[in-house]
Amino acid sequence: MPFTPFHLGPALVIGIIFIYYLDFPTLLGASVILDIEPFLVLLLDLNYSLHGFFHSFLGGTLIILPLSIIMFKIRPYLNPIMDYLKIKQKSSFPNILTASIIGIYLHLLLDAPLYSDMQPFFPLNFNPFINASGTPEIIIYLFCACCFLVAISLYFIHLAVKFKSKENKKN
Repeated sequence: MPFTPFHLGPALVIGIIFIYYLDFPTLLGASVILDIEPFLVLLLDLNYSLHGFFHSFLGGTLIILPLSIIMFKIRPYLNPIMDYLKIKQKSSFPNILTASIIGIYLHLLLDAPLYSDMQPFFPLNFNPFINASGTPEIIIYLFCACCFLVAISLYFIHLAVKFKSKENKKN
């Protein structure tokens, strides 16, 4: 899914469900960061696979630690956005690292059944996930879109619960 918002749907659902255990902005960033690779291939007209090295478990794994370190360093600057969204989190490096792992691997697992140019087990030259079931690609896109709608519902439930608990504390 080259630079599409589809990866955000499942990441949002996971992020809201595990809001107290996973760093929310890191999970969202990790779920889309790998699409810099196909974006650059298209932008620079490179003679390279759209879903190349970084769309493998090895390549994705190499992104996890640097992404986690960067997110740990910039996380305080994201707090005003999180406050505006009414998502309060205590951020820690383990939460950020876990969110990076989940976001990166989620991205790879969503893309692997869709793209024949992907080699998830690089340096092995095959993709065992490639639509072997005959399931239409649209199913994965619909799943991601439905996850986005579920995430919106979960977010509003999260806000309602927080609002209700604040009211109960006042009384």
